[in-house]
Amino acid sequence: MDRDAEREPANGHAGADREPARSQASRSVNGNGTRGGMGSMRARRVRLTEDERMLDRPMPADPTPRVEELGKFTHTDTWRIHRITGEFVAGIDALAEVGAGVSVFGSARFGPTHPMYAEARKLGELLARAGFAVITGGGPGIMEAANLGAKEAGGLSIGLNIELPFEQMSNPHTNLKVDFRYFFVRKTMFVKYSNGFVIFPGGFGTLDELFEALTLVQTHKINRFPIIMFNREYWHGLMEWIEKTQIEQGAVSPEDLNLLMMTDSVEEARDMLVDCYHARCWATWKRSVGARLDADPPGAPLSAIDPTKSGGE
Repeated sequence: MDRDAEREPANGHAGADREPARSQASRSVNGNGTRGGMGSMRARRVRLTEDERMLDRPMPADPTPRVEELGKFTHTDTWRIHRITGEFVAGIDALAEVGAGVSVFGSARFGPTHPMYAEARKLGELLARAGFAVITGGGPGIMEAANLGAKEAGGLSIGLNIELPFEQMSNPHTNLKVDFRYFFVRKTMFVKYSNGFVIFPGGFGTLDELFEALTLVQTHKINRFPIIMFNREYWHGLMEWIEKTQIEQGAVSPEDLNLLMMTDSVEEARDMLVDCYHARCWATWKRSVGARLDADPPGAPLSAIDPTKSGGE
């Protein structure tokens, strides 16, 4: 006879004094033992194997196909952390073999009849032919256009889709798609697998990606990479405010804009990205906003005029 087995006492709870660490409501057996109700348990072995502990869960007293209470633990912070970790692992697994890549951002609301759609489609094609994987948020509008251009050119067209209550749905022009619940996990993938960003006209989400990249470059959290703002007219007001308000009041330095470029040409955008990949932006920096503002060049020695500036590395 199994020495660990006990007879069922009169109160119906086997060995309650032998297992103080587990509440009676959660004690059950999945396997050879007898499953008891969530509030009342029947006789069982006291010592569980590790497999039993992993598979063990409380069950209702009467057969019930769906018990909402059993799923409550999946809404706790502890369980959410596991989901976040799993999302990082899934994203890295899916993208691990990506080589050179460029992320293209822009409005999801600019459809095929919008002038920027055709430009983004052409850029996707040019980038693919230059050897870059084209990475977008996987949605419609500018994202769809860039993915379409890359796919038509036979390139790697990647969509990092985000779960949203409205607006966002995957476009059909990706040949590698990864779905995310969390914006910050998705943002990490954009930065990790990109050698540059191209920012087309867009809304809050586009601005978010722009300033996220500028902040990471400014704080030296990542290697400096090119950030190209496409369509000068659209971005003119924003850049004027940065130069005439933020820079003039000392909130940012000209060096913080060293690798921020503006262009109206997809060919020029492609050339900038190729130059930055092969020559660390040696030629491209001269066309940046920082250079126009007389900033020290990236990688300037500590003997620069003002070594405290973020460009005086």
